[in-house]
Amino acid sequence: MRIAISSQDKDLNANLDPRFGRAAYFIIVDPETMAFEVVENSQNLNLSQGAGIQAGKTIADNKVDVLITGHCGPKAFKVLQGAGVKIVTGAGGTVADAIAQFNSGELETSTEADVDGHWV
Repeated sequence: MRIAISSQDKDLNANLDPRFGRAAYFIIVDPETMAFEVVENSQNLNLSQGAGIQAGKTIADNKVDVLITGHCGPKAFKVLQGAGVKIVTGAGGTVADAIAQFNSGELETSTEADVDGHWV
């Protein structure tokens, strides 16, 4: 399984970034081994529109099974759902905290976007 977490920095101790589309990085983790890779999202940080859609494509292109983030807008949600990615919103703390919460069953899969588009 591959889990992506929206992150403010490049390691497991980084704070989770609550903004999916405008997160600085995505940390893609194997939750069993905690091996991870970092994917930059800098190309989407300053887009006036479409950051969530482009970030969703990045997640799909990296063959992620589950996305853990703070918030996800409707367009990004649709792209992720279309790619078969399970979306978990409402997470906080560090990347490692989010993985621990997921592994212990504390986080639930979302059924819809939890913010309007263009949420900052």
